[in-house]
Amino acid sequence: MVKRVSLATVSCPVGRALDAIGDWWSLLIVRDAFDGLRRFSEFQKNLGIAKGILTTRLRNLVDLGVLEMVPASDGSAYQDYVLTKKGRELFLVVVSLRQWGEDYCFKRDEPHSALVDTTSGRPVGRLELRARDGRALTSSDTTVRKLDPQRTRNAKAARPSR
Repeated sequence: MVKRVSLATVSCPVGRALDAIGDWWSLLIVRDAFDGLRRFSEFQKNLGIAKGILTTRLRNLVDLGVLEMVPASDGSAYQDYVLTKKGRELFLVVVSLRQWGEDYCFKRDEPHSALVDTTSGRPVGRLELRARDGRALTSSDTTVRKLDPQRTRNAKAARPSR
């Protein structure tokens, strides 16, 4: 088996994000947390995940600051797992994966769950990337500006030592 390579120090934000939360169990746990699941047993039952794997993923999500453990809301001796601000900001990631999955992972008339607006009860609209002036953007309208290695080295050298 090939050893997993860490992307925690790469200069690409996508690589670092995938290193942090990119395995499917972690994203499914986050998805379930958005759906209101809070207890270890709820995650385990809903996902059908082995307890050891769930323990590891929950611990990692807590260590990353995506979830936090709080006293159980029912006053029992249990702990609940709740999304932090950092975790709640993964909502658009989960929704974009959902919408991509709806478009490409189901047959035309195959039933699937739907994300709906709680106020109107209607399905939510499509996510769109917008320019600051409001224009809709596609991949052909954007580019990644790579870091200049020379400027990065100069910036590090210019920092005062601690």
